Amino acid sequence: MEEELKSLIKVLVIAIISISYCYYLPPKIKSGIPRFLSVLPIVALFLVLPLFFSSVHLSFFTAFFLTWLANFKLILFSFDKGPLIPVPTNLSGFLFFTCFPIKAQQNPKPNIHLPKLVFAIKVAIFGVLLHLYGYKQNMPPILLMGLYFVHLYLELEIIFTLLKVLISISLGCEFEPQSNKPYLATYLQDFWGRRWNIMVPAILRPAVYTPMRRVSERRMSSSWALFPGILATFIVSGLVHDLLFFYLTREMPTGDVTLFFLLQGVCISAELAVKKKTTVMQRWRLSPTVSRILTVGFVFVTSSWLMTSQLVRSGVMEKYTNEALYYADFLNHKLRWFVGDIYN
Repeated sequence: MEEELKSLIKVLVIAIISISYCYYLPPKIKSGIPRFLSVLPIVALFLVLPLFFSSVHLSFFTAFFLTWLANFKLILFSFDKGPLIPVPTNLSGFLFFTCFPIKAQQNPKPNIHLPKLVFAIKVAIFGVLLHLYGYKQNMPPILLMGLYFVHLYLELEIIFTLLKVLISISLGCEFEPQSNKPYLATYLQDFWGRRWNIMVPAILRPAVYTPMRRVSERRMSSSWALFPGILATFIVSGLVHDLLFFYLTREMPTGDVTLFFLLQGVCISAELAVKKKTTVMQRWRLSPTVSRILTVGFVFVTSSWLMTSQLVRSGVMEKYTNEALYYADFLNHKLRWFVGDIYN
């Protein structure tokens, strides 16, 4: 634990210095290749930082925040695109917007607050879920896989919500939600494009989808050019997730993760093609409840087959859940000590 803490301090210092450099120097360089070359050493450095940790959690979140989000945002920033344009007015804003999955609301609504009850329910469910791991030896594999699936979703939701609140207080502004109830998605395009991890489509759209669609429009009509754009976007997302899996497992990627995202892209393309056939849609329209079960069920089954199973085989999920139990116990102990100290 002590070594991990030292590594965390090193990574934080390196990240702050690197992003400070990107805030002060590259904006003075002409956008395009010259500015891209100026941030390229930082992009390369952020590819290495997750390897500083042996902890699965620290490796994952460093890879997600720096290798994934920060690198893509900095590359877009090089070409005057993406969420860092216009450049935030201060260094702290630039740092937060570079590293974290946040996007300022265009039309803030001051009367809308954090749904505390929903958040509390998620925390309570997460606590129950951690308790259930004590009985995992007696669980059928499909139930345990479902437990892992819900665990990952709830942990990300809780951490991202807390980060958003803290950053919102620091910067004094409201942010778009990180996700929008993905369990209510009625079709795959709705799940991936509007509900799950909303910041990622906001990055991949200008980085991959739009350029690929423009190139494709030279060879085909605009209505068909969207399909190569969708497939390219999901392939890039798959390759990035394969890289994230490498940081977690420290094993060479098998390609299963990229295959999972390619499959999602193919199915979304099929969805859009069917929607163009209005007579088919009218004849086979499903109820929202059935659509939600089919959509979330498809994502769960395919991700369990191609993604989660890989983490289970490599022992990463075992280590990940043990770390989550350790951190929960640590926080619970510190909270009891803090409350007891107040009353005494």
